Amino acid sequence: MIQKKYQAQIYVTLRPSVLDPAGVAVQSGLKNLGYDNVEQVRIGKYIEMKLTAASEEEARQQLERACDQLLANPVIENYRFDLKEMTTASKADV
Repeated sequence: MIQKKYQAQIYVTLRPSVLDPAGVAVQSGLKNLGYDNVEQVRIGKYIEMKLTAASEEEARQQLERACDQLLANPVIENYRFDLKEMTTASKADV
């Protein structure tokens, strides 16, 4: 079976109902620097991952499992990801 290569960009953020002490600290720091117009700061995680799979659907399923099991805490965090198939450059392109 032919495996395709994919690149994923994963965004993990706290659920809106969860307090974000790091975000509050950053917002306070920004205010101290004169950024009075910042109304709210929420801190999250950004993850890039390369993976192989037989199809885009299989890659999406793998990412869902990885996010649910390790990359995000589903109790307090939401996640979303962008997935694209990687193309290989031919020797003529190099």
